[in-house]
Amino acid sequence: MNIDKNPWTVLSASEIYENPWIRVTEYAVLNPSGKNGIYGKVHFRNLAIGVVPLDDAFNTYLVGQYRFPVEQYSWEIPEGGCPLGTDPLESAKRELAEETGLLARRWDKLMDIHTSNSVTDEHGIIYIARDIEEGEATPEETELLVVRKLPFETVYLMVMNGEITDSLSVAAILKIKLMMADGRL
Repeated sequence: MNIDKNPWTVLSASEIYENPWIRVTEYAVLNPSGKNGIYGKVHFRNLAIGVVPLDDAFNTYLVGQYRFPVEQYSWEIPEGGCPLGTDPLESAKRELAEETGLLARRWDKLMDIHTSNSVTDEHGIIYIARDIEEGEATPEETELLVVRKLPFETVYLMVMNGEITDSLSVAAILKIKLMMADGRL
């Protein structure tokens, strides 16, 4: 099997829905077994940006908010969008300051992630923010946020107990835990 060859054949594509943040396309396809089918793809107009702020005592900050699509409250790392073609790090700095009021002097890229690659082409970039200082948060009008400062170990346990389910947050927290365990952080 050639892993670089696309086994799907696109027969046609139709734009089903579009707004300032996403575009939904439905494809008529031949699937890998050669049978007719359909496939839908959500295309995001922004990169997903996530930030794990860590202070010198290994505390981090979570943002809590009600998430409309899943109809439940969600604890997650500070996150937001980065318009395509702009600097992801600058967007990360902006999101961290807006949502938490935090400013960081040291930034390290933690990882790239595809948030749900079975239905979307969304690409995410997650950073670790260090050497932080607290300031005033300025969330967007659509964000009713609660910010919590917690020990990183508590946040890790929240992932393990299923209290944190957001994909960017889970991936970032687990990767940082592994980096801590093997001395890279």
